[in-house]
Formats: sequence, C-alpha cells, structure tokens
Amino acid sequence: MTVETRLFGEITIEDEKIIRFQGGIVGFPDLTDFALMHDSENTDGKGLSFLVSLQEPAFSMPVMNPLLVKAEYNPVVEDNYMIPLGEMSEEDMLVLVTVTVPHEIEKMSVNLMAPIIINAATRKAVQVILNDDSFPVKYPIYEILAKAKADAEAKAGKAE
Repeated sequence: MTVETRLFGEITIEDEKIIRFQGGIVGFPDLTDFALMHDSENTDGKGLSFLVSLQEPAFSMPVMNPLLVKAEYNPVVEDNYMIPLGEMSEEDMLVLVTVTVPHEIEKMSVNLMAPIIINAATRKAVQVILNDDSFPVKYPIYEILAKAKADAEAKAGKAE
C-alpha cells in the first residue's frame, strides 16, 4: 500500500507491517490501520515515533516508549482489553504512549492514562483507558528528556 503522508511524504507499507486497531483509537474509531514510522533521529526506537493513519494519511500521532520517561510504568490492563490482540508473549508486547507537543515545547507531555498495546507478532493493537488515577493524561516530559540528552552527551564526551 502506498500513501502520501504529511510528515513522511510518500510511503509504501507492506500489508504484513500494517498495525490494526480493531475498534480504532480513542476519539477516532474509524481509523483502524496504521504504520509505525520512526523519526530520522530515532533509528533505535528510543525516541519519538509516529503512528500514521493509512485511512487518513494527514493524521499521525507522535508516540514513544513510556519507560523512557517513567521507568516504573507498569499499568494493570484488564484481560478483556487484551483479547483482540490474540496470544502474545512478553517479547511480542510493545507498549507506546501518545505524546503532546504544544507550541510551548516545555509543556510537552505523554498520556500515561491511555497506552497503546501492540502485539508485534500479529500487528494487532488496542488503545486502552486505564482505570487508575495514578497515571496522568498529561505527564510532563520536557525536563526528563532534556536531562537524558545532557547525560548522553556528557557520556559521549567522556568516551572520546
């Protein structure tokens, strides 16, 4: 499948790489097919990625691994939410959270309340809304990312 996206231009995605959300995503129930695209600076999957809709290619959601900003993130998800994903091993489970990047970048946040869970083996996915108020919808991440970047640069400087 070839689509023209707003962020990545024309992309071709093989059918076996399409991520399918049976019931769509929160707020967009009709958007069910997505491609996971990585920013050019995120070659190792440890930064910002994008879920690009294949039905509405102008629509994309920035996402990231929540463990990069909250190491102890381990929400309990009810079993009935996991049924559409099929059998899944821990190695096949990919958890992402959506990223909000406002004009004031210092207010960047992730939504820990509504994680996206992907079965990498089947490419089936769900977005769930947790029943746990300890996971905020707007968890600030700018300072966390700035510190991680500074630490990485300092480590790289010592290695030289």
